[in-house]
Amino acid sequence: MAKEDPPHSPAPRIRASDKDRDAVLGVITDAVSNGRLDPEETAERQDEAISAKYLDELLPLIVDLPEGHELYRTLQRQTGGGTTAGTSLARSAGPASLAPMAEPGSAKPMNSVAIMSGRELDVPAGTAEVTTYSLMGGDNIDLCDVMGPGVTVSLTSYSMMAGHDIYVPPGVRVRDDTINIMAGNEIRGSAKGDGSNGTLVLKGVSFMAGHDVHLAKGYRAKDQGQLE
Repeated sequence: MAKEDPPHSPAPRIRASDKDRDAVLGVITDAVSNGRLDPEETAERQDEAISAKYLDELLPLIVDLPEGHELYRTLQRQTGGGTTAGTSLARSAGPASLAPMAEPGSAKPMNSVAIMSGRELDVPAGTAEVTTYSLMGGDNIDLCDVMGPGVTVSLTSYSMMAGHDIYVPPGVRVRDDTINIMAGNEIRGSAKGDGSNGTLVLKGVSFMAGHDVHLAKGYRAKDQGQLE
């Protein structure tokens, strides 16, 4: 009778050092300076960072902060990947669960056609070019998975009496290189980042049309009153 393989033991949890906790607190401070966290969120994250015993407890505190992407990956490599599911921030981190970044351009270019219609378009990591054609319609385009530090994504749209809603994570710089005829794009104030989380380049031609760039819902401040 063949012997069954013994079950794999889970990887041991790695204890956090004072240096690790201080590095996370530094990221939180930078995020506050850039206007990403409100006072309540700041206090909560600082308290959890100070009391954290293990590295995997620190990961959810910086997963949605562009200022902490490099530190996140460094800590993630030490822990073998993943976060502690039981922490309050891990449960509420929203769409920012940070996977290892794909090489820009490693995914195929995307194309979409919307004629008196539209669809949900989630752009996967590694995509460098997205081209859309729309007539009296438009897509909801989510760029949260593809953006990241050093990433540039070109979104080329040819639109007539149409437009897209484009959603980005914090820290994305938006460059508008489109040609507009009786048209125009709106980049919401909350979606205007400093480039720390990549650059989105809008290209193409719009006639009696326009696109709206929003901060993705999972990142919007709790006290905003209403969603964009």
